[in-house]
This record gives sequence, structure tokens and C-alpha cells, in this order.
Amino acid sequence: MSESSTRTPVNEDILALGLGLILFLFAIPNAAGLDLLGWVVNTAVWTDPGKALSPLSKGYAGLGGVASLILTYLGLLAALSAAARLAGWNVRRFATSFSVVFVLAYFSWFLGSQANLAAVTPADQQKFGLSWSLHLTAEGGFIIALLLGILIANFLPGLALWLREAIRPELYIKVAIVILGGFVAVTAAEKFSLASTVVLRGIAAIIEAYLIYWAVVYWIARRWFRFNREWAVPLASGVSICGVAAAIATGGAIRARPHIPILVSSLVVVFAVVEVLLLPLLAQYFLSNEPLVAAAWLGLAVKTDGAAVASGAIAESLILSKAAAEGINYQSGWILTTTATIKVFIDIFIGVWSFVLAYIWTRHINKAAPGEEARVGEIWQRFPKFIIGFVLTFGLVLLAAWLWPQAIPQIKAAAVEANAFRVIFFLLAFFSIGLQSDFSRLWQQGIGRLAGVYVIGLFGFVIWVGLLISWLFFSGVKPPLVGA
Repeated sequence: MSESSTRTPVNEDILALGLGLILFLFAIPNAAGLDLLGWVVNTAVWTDPGKALSPLSKGYAGLGGVASLILTYLGLLAALSAAARLAGWNVRRFATSFSVVFVLAYFSWFLGSQANLAAVTPADQQKFGLSWSLHLTAEGGFIIALLLGILIANFLPGLALWLREAIRPELYIKVAIVILGGFVAVTAAEKFSLASTVVLRGIAAIIEAYLIYWAVVYWIARRWFRFNREWAVPLASGVSICGVAAAIATGGAIRARPHIPILVSSLVVVFAVVEVLLLPLLAQYFLSNEPLVAAAWLGLAVKTDGAAVASGAIAESLILSKAAAEGINYQSGWILTTTATIKVFIDIFIGVWSFVLAYIWTRHINKAAPGEEARVGEIWQRFPKFIIGFVLTFGLVLLAAWLWPQAIPQIKAAAVEANAFRVIFFLLAFFSIGLQSDFSRLWQQGIGRLAGVYVIGLFGFVIWVGLLISWLFFSGVKPPLVGA
């Protein structure tokens, strides 16, 4: 028997932790003038497609845009293929399908950067000679990637099936979140008092929200829809805590049959798509004067890490463009930072809640044999390990900025370089989420009753309670203005 066949597969959390930290570590030397990642592709807002692509760093300008794009693809292909081998996936199939996923996802970003979609201010429109723009910024490419994935999943299911080895939204978004930690830290270092306010208010909002959320959704599933406990627990966790990860972790904690959290997770993905398409637009329309209320609301209301952080990115682009058109120029990063921070603390909560449920089930509901009861160690077993990466990148950058405040511009340049990869992993996650959204397959699985709980719990309760709590904790807290 070969060594590869006996090797224990590495789970996605550890892979995301490793990949995110490696990319971050390669970006750090840029703060000292050693540019190792400046070759990564950057897409500018464009009217002439031939001028859209370029290397991120001027030091690599001689490469040209197309060569930079090819190098970016090859670098990601090598890193992710190595991860696929460690995870025990079919490496050849992954590499082939990832190549197609990368091309389609980055093409979506390219289209989203077209000036009629992405130009923000009247000055931008004048610069490009435009009479109109949707003011989406380049982040409109995320929406295009999501919609393209949905179209393929529902109208070309054979292609979606062929691409399945590279459809890894949780891996992609977790890598992005690890990298995001450093970018968030730079933002925090520049305005530490405001960052502290965001963290403290975010923790308070999470505690208050989830003491309410889980109990109400569990009660709805049990009382109104007559689901037994085995179904009600993953449903309540998926709707109220953090989508896929929470449904799977708490389903395992009570030893639910494997297909139950899987079905709930499928439902979570579908509704996450709806939330990503709808809630950022509502946030722009109704909450543009309260940007951090909008950010906290999305963190509390949108399920799955990918959809929540992605919705924060889209909302930031929409709200900042609307504010800029009105002459208010907020610093970028604060809306996304607030949403991501809240989501990270929610993820930490998963391990604790899984242990609480395991303790109740093994000692009071389905009593386990002596020695098989839930142990405190289960908190660590179910703790999302990629969060460690977020904390490390955040802590390292914040410490460096605190020790060498004069070097903050150079540290920020390094974080921006790593952030270019964060954007690409976001794109891959958006496209993958869309590819998982085969509505006809879910309907055939008889998911209607589960959807009933989700619709009532999410749109009838969770969203509005999250909005109220976000308003209570973040009303009046604004991002700093550019130059402030």
C-alpha cells in the first residue's frame, strides 16, 4: 500500500490556515522593500480592455497584464493542487476543473471592472467620458461571478458536475479571511479607538442576538413544523449561528444522521445566495447614513462565512459610492472590517455552542455510555482552526504597527499586496457558491418543509432582530473620512 493511500487527509480548516499564512508571509517582506508578490494581477476600471490588466506592483510592470494573469493562475494552481493532495482529493481532476473555475471567475471580475459598471463618482465618469454608470465599483464582479455560477448550476448541470472537484467555497473564503486579518489590522492601527469600539460593540451584539436567535428558530421548527430534535438542532444552528459550519458541527454534536446537516447545509447555501443579492442593496438604500449599522446587520443576518463577508464587501462598495456621489468620502475598509469581525466572533461561538449541545444530549436526552459523555476538549475539536490564522495575521500586523508607527505606510503596502489574493479567493468563493445552487435538485430532495422553517426564521425574525440589535449598538458610529 502506498504512503499516499495511508496518509490521513488534512481538513479544510487546516488547509485554509496554512495557505492563508503562507501568502501573508510572502507579502510581509514588501514592508522592508523586498517585493515577492508584486507580480499578482491587478484589474483597473477600464473602457479599453487592452489596458485593464497589469501587475500589482510597478516593479513588475515589464511583465505586462497577460503574463501577470498567467503567473497568478499558475501560482494559485500550484498552491491549491498541493492542498488538494494533502486533502486526499483527486489532484488531476482538481487542477483541470480549477483551471476552468479560475478563468470564469476572473472573467467575471474583468467584466465587473468595466467603467459603466464600476465608475463611482461624477469625476470618474468624466474621466472615462461616460454619460452613465451603475456605481458598483469593481466589486460588482463578485455579483457577476455569483450569477454566472447560478446560471451554470441550473442550466448546465453537467458542467457544474464536472467542475465539482474545484467547487470549494468554504476553503476559498477561509483562506481569504486569514489574509483579511492583516488588512483589518492596518485599518485598526490607523484608527485604534474606533476599531476597539467596533470589536466591543460587535461582541455585545453577537451575544444578545444569538441568545435570542437559536431558541426562537428551534421553537419554530419544533412547534410549527413538527420536526424532531434531530432535525430541529441543525436547522436552528444553520439559520441562527453560522450556516453550513454550524449545521454540520452541531449536527455532529448531537450525533444526528449525516444526511440531515448536509440537507440543511444545501438549504443554507441557496438562501445565502438570495441574501447576498438582496441585503447589500437594501443596506445601501436604507442604511447609507449608518454604514456600520449596515455592516453589523450583514454580519448578524447573512449565513456562511463566504456570503457574509462577501455581502460586506458588496455593501461597502455600494454605500461608499453613494456617499461619494453626495460628497462624503468615507475611508474604505471599515464596513468590510465590521462585518468580518462580527462573523469571526460568530465562528468562535460555534465550538462553544457545539459543546453545550453535546453536553445536554449525552447527559440528558440521548444518554451516552459512561466515558462517552461530551468533554471540554470538544470545544477545541470543533473550533474553526482558520480563525487562528485571522488572529495571527491581525496580531502580527497590529504589533508591527504599534512598535514601528512610522512604518505604517510600508506595512499597509504589504497588506494591500496580500489583499490582492484575498480578492481572488473571494471571487472563487462567489463563483463556487453559485455553482452549488442547483434549485431543481433541492426541490427533488423534498426540501420544502425545511425551507419553510428557513423562510420564517430568517426573513420573519432573524433579519429584523439583527437589524434592531445592530442599530442599538452601532447607530451613530461612522467610518472616518478620507484624510481625517
